[in-house]
Amino acid sequence: MEQATQRLPKRDLSVGEVARRAGVPVSTVHFYEQEGLIQGWRTSANHRRYDRSVLRRIAIVRVAQRAGVPLKEIETALSSLPGQRIPTQEDWERLATGWYEQLTDRIESLVRLRDQMTTCIGCGCLSTRDCPLRNPHDKLGEGNVGAVLLEGIAERSP
Repeated sequence: MEQATQRLPKRDLSVGEVARRAGVPVSTVHFYEQEGLIQGWRTSANHRRYDRSVLRRIAIVRVAQRAGVPLKEIETALSSLPGQRIPTQEDWERLATGWYEQLTDRIESLVRLRDQMTTCIGCGCLSTRDCPLRNPHDKLGEGNVGAVLLEGIAERSP
């Protein structure tokens, strides 16, 4: 009787396989590795290889980027996860909860911008030095430059 051997799926992926499966260009895979978001290694033939867990990490990075989370914050969050373990649902919930307030603030800011877009362009008013609605007596121009209301500086300014 011949003993059946079960072939285990290979665990590591080439950079091209990672890019194809993650739906990103190869250059993005290299960039994410350079930024410390994913890890790979080199084979004895000097080929880049990645554990399959990078696919979920890349998915997390892409979702966080779409939400506007800066790469440095994504890297900090991912560094709290074990290097080669596939992030779990609990990991994702913890990361997402950490970004929830930031995303909510960004949404509220965009809604304000949308609602005021026809009346204000984020003061430094392009047409006047003194906007009676948003920037009385050009207070924002005293210590700031550019469209400071778009960046939330106005809420901290007098």
